[in-house]
Amino acid sequence: MEHITLLLGIVIVTALVFDFTNGFHDTANAMATTISTGALRPKAAVAMSAVLNLVGAFLSVEVAKTISGGIINEQGIRVEVIFAALVGAILWNLLTWLLGLPSSSSHALFGGLIGAAVSSAGWSAVNGSTIVTKVLIPAVAAPVVAGLAAMLATRLSYVIGSRADDKAASKGYRAGSIASAGLVSLAHGTNDAQKTMGIITLALVTGGALAPGSNPPTWVIVSAGLAIALGTYLGGWRIIRTLGKGLTDLAPQQGFAAQTSAAAAILTSSHLGFSLSTTQVCSGAVMGAGLGRKGGVVRWSTATRMVVAWGLTLPAAGLVGAGAELLTKRGTWGTIATGVLLLAGAGVIWTLSRRTPVTVHNVNDDAAEPAGVVTAAIAAVIPPPASPLTADAGTATGLKATIPAPGPGPSEPTRPATV
Repeated sequence: MEHITLLLGIVIVTALVFDFTNGFHDTANAMATTISTGALRPKAAVAMSAVLNLVGAFLSVEVAKTISGGIINEQGIRVEVIFAALVGAILWNLLTWLLGLPSSSSHALFGGLIGAAVSSAGWSAVNGSTIVTKVLIPAVAAPVVAGLAAMLATRLSYVIGSRADDKAASKGYRAGSIASAGLVSLAHGTNDAQKTMGIITLALVTGGALAPGSNPPTWVIVSAGLAIALGTYLGGWRIIRTLGKGLTDLAPQQGFAAQTSAAAAILTSSHLGFSLSTTQVCSGAVMGAGLGRKGGVVRWSTATRMVVAWGLTLPAAGLVGAGAELLTKRGTWGTIATGVLLLAGAGVIWTLSRRTPVTVHNVNDDAAEPAGVVTAAIAAVIPPPASPLTADAGTATGLKATIPAPGPGPSEPTRPATV
């Protein structure tokens, strides 16, 4: 193992803490739809996701190389800059978790890193072209592409399954939903676990323990994979409820379409070295699947809050990272004070979260909001079609199905139109 100083060791531990928060913050990406549709029990879902996140961490290092040698210039960057960047990313992750908003852990890390680097060495420390091509463009394009793909896949699944037996089709889609959720978890490991590998590798390079341009050492890959897997297993139940119940109501067909589309987008981006936000991709896919069902309605008030959080992530984490870096410039006492402020902020957020806890026991409670103008208008023009689902089938999948009058019709389930 490389020579590790005390400060470098603290930075590595802090990076693994960020990786842990990334895990429970992003569990919803893979498992929210599977849990909300009843395809898997919550604990089984997060356990499967944790294992596949760990496996995915070993499949590629392209994203890690983008972060360790692409976003900022390594020359002249101190180890304290990496520490300050992680402080900004962790605090933003915890704040958005408290609010139940599926914001981007990736962009929180990038924002903290950019803010700390600029505060330390000016704008010349940032590789603007890499940020535009491998961060900003994928951030805009990926959720749109995943959403359109999920919408088309949802419509296609209803067309293909319109003449199939409803109970048999539901079972098949639930099985497909489990498989596609596993694929998303695997994809998440290939993308998000590598971000911590990249940040640790960058810290090792800036600390002189590793040569510039090196791949992540094996121990870095293993530790990052284990940290994100542990965070995933504990489950970010607040965000799971928002993505699974608060954004739209999903049937098994829609869950399968959303997760398959998201997994394809994430795996493609990981192969190309694009460090996209898995949160934004999965959220876009869920919205696309919600719009893909005839009569389906997205809760746009929740979606709007999510988009606002996405837009604030980079600058907010950047400002915190820049402030933390200014404090670490004061010397050893400044670095210690930064660590104390991180612990204090995390403690306050945790205390606030205990006032209205969301756990495995209430994660599937409806997060319904009062009907808005957009929802009422859509529901009036395109009412949900009658469904031949039985009450038992609806209960088994955790859906709100109704029993229509006998007769042929499409197999799309009736959903309450709420926003």
